Amino acid sequence: MSKLLSGRSVLVIEDEMMVLWNIEDVLADLGCTEVSTAATVHQALALIDAQAFDVAMLDVNLDGEPSYAVADALASHGVPFVFSTGFSDPGLGGNYRDRPVLTKPYRDEDLTETLAGLLTNPAALDSQ
Repeated sequence: MSKLLSGRSVLVIEDEMMVLWNIEDVLADLGCTEVSTAATVHQALALIDAQAFDVAMLDVNLDGEPSYAVADALASHGVPFVFSTGFSDPGLGGNYRDRPVLTKPYRDEDLTETLAGLLTNPAALDSQ
């Protein structure tokens, strides 16, 4: 599993730089060579419109702005994604209540396991 992300394109939407740097390190360890990042809803939507991604991580709250518009765009493009949040209760509603959530701080192993699940069985999320 050490090369889980070899040849994969990953989008990371995160507004905390220290958290982002850690995620990038984990992704590099997993063999990822193509990581795109965004810190705002606007940046994320522009990236989703401009290129294709295999998987994404999405912070629930981007500097006070909910990221559900980004989740909608990822879902409409068929990109499997995981939410991340610093809140104990992310308050996900509607179509996203059953999506995977990593609560910060999370272990690198939890991130790896979640991404592996998304990449090996993305169809499981189609009905959610």
